[in-house]
Amino acid sequence: QVQLVESGGGLVQAGDSLRLSCAASGRTFGTLGMGWFRQAPGQDREFVATINWTGTTTAYADSVKGRFTISRDNARNTLYLQMNSLKPEDTAVYYCAARLRSTMTSSSREYAYWGQGTQVTVSS
Repeated sequence: QVQLVESGGGLVQAGDSLRLSCAASGRTFGTLGMGWFRQAPGQDREFVATINWTGTTTAYADSVKGRFTISRDNARNTLYLQMNSLKPEDTAVYYCAARLRSTMTSSSREYAYWGQGTQVTVSS
């Protein structure tokens, strides 16, 4: 089992930055591929970013590429999402997810564990 707890969400203005954190417990964090997803009201959950177990390989959705950065600290069992130049269309509940394989993937079906989500609201 893996428990994931996100934090760092909030209400910001367009152009501001936020850093989301995801604290993991219950299994060796350093062996897990990780991802961030988001879901806006009335929309399906969508992929945001993913990272492999060592943090050496990452991938991003086109909509956030160049603005968001995913990273991890395996010593602290924590996943991060640095979000810069936020836009109103980034407003959503953001979820971190863990998969039992060490590689990264953008497919939500490949993730076995999910956090409860943290709300990010960007005003114009």
